[in-house]
Amino acid sequence: MTLCSLLLADVGVVALFAPEVMLNQVGAQVTAELSVLVQLTGTLYFAFALVNWTAKDSAIGGIYARPVSLGNFGHFFAGALLLIRYQLSAAFNPGLFIVLLIYIIFAGLFYWLVFRATGLPSK
Repeated sequence: MTLCSLLLADVGVVALFAPEVMLNQVGAQVTAELSVLVQLTGTLYFAFALVNWTAKDSAIGGIYARPVSLGNFGHFFAGALLLIRYQLSAAFNPGLFIVLLIYIIFAGLFYWLVFRATGLPSK
């Protein structure tokens, strides 16, 4: 949860305060409207980071902190599907491919937390 929180906070802060940098990194044309959407997405990432940070010391998995783990799973799973679709339909983008790998890893980890883990340490 700590790693996920720090990652989301970093991306959120960059998206919020430097949307043009992010848009340039993926080769998108910078417009005022697109910058506002990236900033709005940055606020969502930062808010998710706050939720994860406050839940990091709680038991997570199974029924414990289920809304937190399920929300993260939904975010990373849907994001991974979106990025896979993009990678298959457009020219290869190495930056977005790295983001895709990160999303797949976190989707897998949160899948395990939501559907496999009990949230309690083994005896």
